[in-house]
Amino acid sequence: MTDDTSAYEPPKVWTWNKESGGRFASINRPIAGPTHDKELPVGRHPLQLYSLATPNGVKVTVMLEELLAAGHKGAEYDAWLIKIDGNQFGSGFVAVNPNSKIPALMDRSGKEPIRVFESGSILVYLAEKFGAFLPTDVKTRAETFSWLFWQMGAAPYLGGGFGHFYAYAPTKIEYAIDRFAMEVKRQLDVLDRRLADNEYLAGDVYTIADMAVWPWYGSLAKGLLYGGGEFLSVQDYKNVQRWTDAIAARPAVKRGRMVNRTWGEPSSQLHERHDAIDFETKTQDKIGEPAAS
Repeated sequence: MTDDTSAYEPPKVWTWNKESGGRFASINRPIAGPTHDKELPVGRHPLQLYSLATPNGVKVTVMLEELLAAGHKGAEYDAWLIKIDGNQFGSGFVAVNPNSKIPALMDRSGKEPIRVFESGSILVYLAEKFGAFLPTDVKTRAETFSWLFWQMGAAPYLGGGFGHFYAYAPTKIEYAIDRFAMEVKRQLDVLDRRLADNEYLAGDVYTIADMAVWPWYGSLAKGLLYGGGEFLSVQDYKNVQRWTDAIAARPAVKRGRMVNRTWGEPSSQLHERHDAIDFETKTQDKIGEPAAS
């Protein structure tokens, strides 16, 4: 790891006059709104999801698959692939999520379509719509919300902080990597201490808090995020490891993490999901087609 020794004096007023560098430089910009006209497809189910199997996307597909496994037939959904290569700036997607981030959901089950964006908001919306995975007793409900919002606040340090500077930044900056590695390890310790005496984050019940935290910190605990497992000594967090393994073994979670996935083993990739049978017939090892644009 090397330090960036070049001196930088911020100007009085920042201007966008060059790419920032790094893996996603070509799509980063300081303005919102669409860059091109492109309508979104609409399938036959009440719920239309537009997403990609990043940790934030996986939260929602796991929730939908858990709802279906619990018998909520109204949770049937179409999952459309939105690749983060400029497609998130299409006019149709921006109309669903003005922030141009996946995932985004359109609920077409009522008289008028309802848009829901931000992954945590989608989890709460679905939990309240179907009365599932959000406890009704005041204490456990409060604990669920606390851990849900903990994740929403903590993950930017993991992804935008540690992940960016450790894996994606064009220059390895020792100070930045050390700063965010320290914070991520502190977060893992927070989780490990909570899970030492609790089966799940809210207590003894599986909730949307687990669905929100697991795709981020469960993947990190298995060394699957940013190639940083050894660097962060993730194996030391034994309670997080136990919790991670338990959730990963759930059949609905196994299905949910496959949806809108475009990397990894072909058998683990279901680029679009329109019916439950798709898991058996339309994974990439079966159809061998490239990811939709």
